[in-house]
Amino acid sequence: MPRFNPIKELRSLVPEDGPKRVYALGTFINMFGFGLLVVSMSLYFTRIVGLPASQVGLALTIGVAISLVSGVPVGNLADRWSPVKTVKVMLVIQALTATTFIFIDNFTQLVIAATLDMLAMKASVAASESLLRRVAGDEAVGFRAQVHAIQFVAMGLGTAGCAVVIQIGTPTAYHLMIALDALSFLGALLVFMKLPDYEPLPKPETASRWGVLSDRPFVAWTAIAGAMNLQLFMINMLLPLWVVDATNAPTWTVAVFYIINNTLIVLFMVRVGNKVKTVRQGGVAIRRAGALLLFSCAGMGFASGLPGWAAVLLLIAAVLVHTYGELWYMAGSFALNFGLPPAHAQGQYMGFLGIGSGIGEAFAPLLFLSFILTLGRPGLVGIGVFFALVGLLAPAVARWGERTRPESEEKPSEEKAAPAAPEVAPAVAD
Repeated sequence: MPRFNPIKELRSLVPEDGPKRVYALGTFINMFGFGLLVVSMSLYFTRIVGLPASQVGLALTIGVAISLVSGVPVGNLADRWSPVKTVKVMLVIQALTATTFIFIDNFTQLVIAATLDMLAMKASVAASESLLRRVAGDEAVGFRAQVHAIQFVAMGLGTAGCAVVIQIGTPTAYHLMIALDALSFLGALLVFMKLPDYEPLPKPETASRWGVLSDRPFVAWTAIAGAMNLQLFMINMLLPLWVVDATNAPTWTVAVFYIINNTLIVLFMVRVGNKVKTVRQGGVAIRRAGALLLFSCAGMGFASGLPGWAAVLLLIAAVLVHTYGELWYMAGSFALNFGLPPAHAQGQYMGFLGIGSGIGEAFAPLLFLSFILTLGRPGLVGIGVFFALVGLLAPAVARWGERTRPESEEKPSEEKAAPAAPEVAPAVAD
């Protein structure tokens, strides 16, 4: 294995000049705005608007639940109309809905705004994945790993800005932050306008309109992904409360664990992603991730009752193992996400995949905060066993999916972009 060089790893985050760099820059701007609001949304509506926390939670839950229906039809629209145009429309809608947050003063308005925002966000994710496959072609899996690391950098910077706003705590500060979030969507829109206007890929005559619904291997993969995606909530949702309520580790270590996880994802995502290229390799990577998550969850559980210094050391080890498992899971998921769907229906398939992850997102707070925390150590070990068992299913599903793919698949390439598209100008990546 080549010697690790952090500077080289950071440089590897900058894609080659052309459509890939444009896509990455647009994504960076978009995710910076997301980072501004992801932590502060509930605080804004409770502290500044003055709504009860129960109403805020209910409104956001309603928004997430309703948004699950948007991914498949909008993803299909991206496939059949234009992935670039669809992403642009969703960015405009998100900019408008974000702006309305400034003027909300009651529960009904929040439900409407949150639902529209979540609908556009989920739809944008599906369309963006379709666009990514057109931009990267046969290199979609590796490029997706690169983009994932870029997203982490952008979200980290956005979250840092959010922390400043939370510390200031005034309505004006929050309103300026929301305005900046809305502008980030428009900034991403301007960047994406430099991309070629990719034409829809031809749809085989034998392909059904909603092919994802009859693709049983992909449906099975969606269920696995929805279950495994729960691990994404371990570090930022479960671990902080576990550290504070059940261990003798200092409270400030919660921030250290978060920094360790995010830093390693940024530094190693591209390296690990380059090791997983095929659907079968993706299944094996997810199985490996499940085993690693079992050990990390057990480590977190057994930190309870230890002296402070010992708890810190064990928790650091658990976070390191968790992060290694997360890296393998993400790399494996990218291989299946782009290896199983036919290129002409990438957006539709990603919209369906979003249903599985969305259900997991809605279920995570109840599972982690009400059930696992209540059980304590047995709960953490139990969720680790769950991850390991689900991971064991991935190789079989990957082989099943590989066997049932058509012999010949259309190749998404930049050659099918509209000839009148403007030349891509160099973009400066952060």
